[in-house]
Amino acid sequence: MRLDNFISDLGLIKRRAVVKEMAEGGHIRVNDQRAKPGHRLKVGDIVEITGRQSIKIRVKKLIDGKSVTKEARTEYFEILNKEPISFEL
Repeated sequence: MRLDNFISDLGLIKRRAVVKEMAEGGHIRVNDQRAKPGHRLKVGDIVEITGRQSIKIRVKKLIDGKSVTKEARTEYFEILNKEPISFEL
C-alpha cells in the first residue's frame, strides 16, 4: 500500500495532497529513511511524521478497502510516541 494513501485513509493527515507535500519536503520518514509519497509500506514499518506535532507509528496491518471507521483505525497502526515539536527562536 502506498504511504500517502495509508496516512490519509487512516486520517493521520486528512488530505493526500498534504501528505505528498510533507513527504516531498522531508517531513515523513519510513524506517529512518526519507520517504516519497508512493513508498510501498509493509507490516512492521515505522513511519515518523514531523510538523507542528511529531508522531511515530508502527504499521500493524495494511488497508484492503477504502473505508476505515474511526473505531477500527487502531487495528492498522500502533502509536510509538506522540509529542509536540518545540521550535527555538
